[in-house]
Amino acid sequence: MKIRNITTCVLLSLTLSAAVFAAPPQAKSEAKPTFASVLDAAFNRTEKTVVPAADAMPDDKYTFAPAQALGDFKGVRDFGSEVKHIAVANYAYAASILGEKPPVDLGAGPNGPDSIKSKADIMKFLNDSFAYAHKAINSITEANILEPIKPPFGSGTTTRLALAVGLSAHPYDHYGQMVEYLRMNSIIPPASRK
Repeated sequence: MKIRNITTCVLLSLTLSAAVFAAPPQAKSEAKPTFASVLDAAFNRTEKTVVPAADAMPDDKYTFAPAQALGDFKGVRDFGSEVKHIAVANYAYAASILGEKPPVDLGAGPNGPDSIKSKADIMKFLNDSFAYAHKAINSITEANILEPIKPPFGSGTTTRLALAVGLSAHPYDHYGQMVEYLRMNSIIPPASRK
């Protein structure tokens, strides 16, 4: 339990530091920051990096995976599956924060429903997952931020803080692969464009 608390404190410190350094100075009339507002600002930056990258890949390349180009990456997710996986995790983390079932079918595995295939449908699934996650993050209060809750995966307990930090961090695990897939298709990721 001590390690989890230390990890949570370190992650909160990093999240808060990122929010402080990335956020514009507050005007005197603005409200005092809350846990929800700071966590949501960090998640908003994640969204503004990941969603444009997902949108940058053409529809006909959503099934692209390096295995098709190089032959050495058997079993890796294709681009669309990377994007759907981010959406699934967003929904799962957010539903745990809210203490409810996800509002949509997440499919049987980590890559989302098989019925969601086109770029348009995957982008809707992704955008809707971010909207739902913002709702969840904004439900976090000083009173409930460290309350033990059921995690979306596994057993035991976690906290809303840990899940909110995970919402901001997890997409970057897959964003890195998305960037590689974009570059393998001669597309400069939007966050790298001048």
